[in-house]
Amino acid sequence: MNTLLPILKKEFLGYFRSPVGYVILAVFHLLAVGLAFFSGYYRSNQASLDIFFSFVPWIFLFFIPATGMRLWAEENRSGSIELLMTLPISISSAVIAKFLAAWGFIGIALGLTFSLAITTGYLGDPDWGKIISGYFACLLIAGSFLSISSLCSAMTKNQVIAFVISVLICFFATVLGSQFLASLVNKLPTAIANVVSNFSYLIHFQTMTRGLIELAALSFFLTTTAAFLAINIIILKR
Repeated sequence: MNTLLPILKKEFLGYFRSPVGYVILAVFHLLAVGLAFFSGYYRSNQASLDIFFSFVPWIFLFFIPATGMRLWAEENRSGSIELLMTLPISISSAVIAKFLAAWGFIGIALGLTFSLAITTGYLGDPDWGKIISGYFACLLIAGSFLSISSLCSAMTKNQVIAFVISVLICFFATVLGSQFLASLVNKLPTAIANVVSNFSYLIHFQTMTRGLIELAALSFFLTTTAAFLAINIIILKR
């Protein structure tokens, strides 16, 4: 744990040492809350954040890669990764520390949108268990997307390339649960359709935003996050 803290602290505070971090937070907050308001939040006449949660995965498609693209690409470009490898810290610890720092930054971004939940509570009587479950789902899908972005960042020296590849992979993982692909999957044999559905980020996310924290959804996000971080570690070791 002692070896994690210096890198974790350095990476986390790095998001706030330049205006870029504040701009990302502001844009995410305005985009997430703005889309909810202009998409029928008041017109629905329901004390619920369902509209807000429906937009979160799609906003994360760009917000998460923008947050994670610098994790290793900048280290590779500047050559500071060689210095990092000489420090008394394992590659595994460095990967986890950088991941947790970026995940904490994303957690702050999500926390800022909780003003919408407070507004909902003021206007009506929402199901707070469902809201908390929804925010928990947001953190889990953010962590899984971030592990993908961290892996892509470790594979290149260019942050833009890392961003684009991350967006494409996260987009594919998300649309597995879309209506369009669902119609195509339904034409496949049932066994294959079930396998494809089990790998859908969107389906597992929507399950949790309905207030159901199923073991299948929880294990899916944790397993995919751990798997991509493990591949990240392997690539850096090579």
